[in-house]
Amino acid sequence: MKQNKYDDTKFFSAYEKMPRSVQGLEAAGEWHVLKDMIPDLQNKHVLDLGCGFGWHCRYAREQHASSVIGVDISTKMLQKARDLTDDPAISYMEMPIEDINFSGSQFDVVISSLAFHYIKSFKEICNKVYHCLKPGGAFVFSVEHPIFTSRNEQDWYYDDSGNRLHWAVDHYQLEGLRETSFLTENVVKYHRTFSTYMNDLLTSGFQIKEVKEPTPSEEMLKRDPSMQDELRRPMFLLISAEKLQ
Repeated sequence: MKQNKYDDTKFFSAYEKMPRSVQGLEAAGEWHVLKDMIPDLQNKHVLDLGCGFGWHCRYAREQHASSVIGVDISTKMLQKARDLTDDPAISYMEMPIEDINFSGSQFDVVISSLAFHYIKSFKEICNKVYHCLKPGGAFVFSVEHPIFTSRNEQDWYYDDSGNRLHWAVDHYQLEGLRETSFLTENVVKYHRTFSTYMNDLLTSGFQIKEVKEPTPSEEMLKRDPSMQDELRRPMFLLISAEKLQ
């Protein structure tokens, strides 16, 4: 069974209260970098994998995309997305990302935000995205950084006074399932190495255009001093790739 943590009432309730859930893209620490990696969307057909509340779908239409399809496994997420969306050019589909089966060369741009580390096979997703992209199409996505996902305990080491000492990296080369905590207990993620992300894209036929390990914006650092710790280790990995043929 594909993981659907977001339809768990306790988990969803906690997720709804996160700044990026309430305030949208501008509250996402990586958005100021990811936004610049997304190509011109005017008159483009866009697919958003793991669309959640639909923030990126609505952004694509603000950039004058012709049509947008958002895919998510969660009924609760899509209900919220539909409540926030009043645009017939945006449609939402409830299904696991792993089950997408779109026509060949259907989309100009495929985007995804912080979804693929919940999926067992990234290579399978790369193949499916490659199939449904037009030649010259863009694949732009973010995931939790492999340095962040390497251990089950995806957290800092603290001293006895609760000060953050360091971020440990361990079992980095051991790819696969991680049982961790995010908002609630018992969250399943999949760790893979930096090179696996690169090679899965390359062997699927993509050309890698840009790779970013973003830090919070200066504005966010000033607004929230605790964000300074995000300069000590990367939390996100952002990749832009292109289908050549």
